[in-house]
Amino acid sequence: MTLDLFSDLPAQPAREPITQGAVLLRAFAAEQARELVQAIEMVIEQSPLRHMQTPGGFRMSVAMSNCGQYGWVTDRRGYRYQHEDPLSGQPWPAMPAAFAQLAAQAAQEAGFAGFDPDACLVNRYEPGARMSLHQDKNEIDMAQPIVSVSLGLPATFLFGGMERSERPRRMRLESGDVVVWGGPARLLFHGVDTLAEGEHPLTGRCRYNLTFRRAR
Repeated sequence: MTLDLFSDLPAQPAREPITQGAVLLRAFAAEQARELVQAIEMVIEQSPLRHMQTPGGFRMSVAMSNCGQYGWVTDRRGYRYQHEDPLSGQPWPAMPAAFAQLAAQAAQEAGFAGFDPDACLVNRYEPGARMSLHQDKNEIDMAQPIVSVSLGLPATFLFGGMERSERPRRMRLESGDVVVWGGPARLLFHGVDTLAEGEHPLTGRCRYNLTFRRAR
């Protein structure tokens, strides 16, 4: 009988290159998913989810909150980062240690060592919600990557080019998948297609997305 010396080793998450500077880490956060959702619930208990308004006056279909030193907000005055939750006037909740550790590990795996996020956007997608193609460009240090974690219902991630008009690549994201992009891919347009109806054992009728950034 031949012994399989590697049979007891955990399976390594699949690493799928998207383009130069961008990679999809399949199931990278799967084992931590329940812990992450519990941490999300603690964050939104302190700073509830809300549908923000764009500078153009449109109500976002995605409900949002933040944690960390800075939070990303949008209203009639524009897109920006700020220390305080505009609903309460208090600082955003501290970033849970599990969040920061996961973001740093995912960035390291994708080739971006030393990532230390100071902002985490917490997005909740319910069926019918979507995120139009956009660039993440309100951050000061563009040398730092973006780390995006999917939890709950599957979604179709759209990853395009340097122009909004370029046809984006479509990728199905499952709960626990992590996308990291930076370097030459840092300002590529990206978004999320309309979320389909469904029920997930961890999150119910929704999908959570954690987006980690270095704002300052």
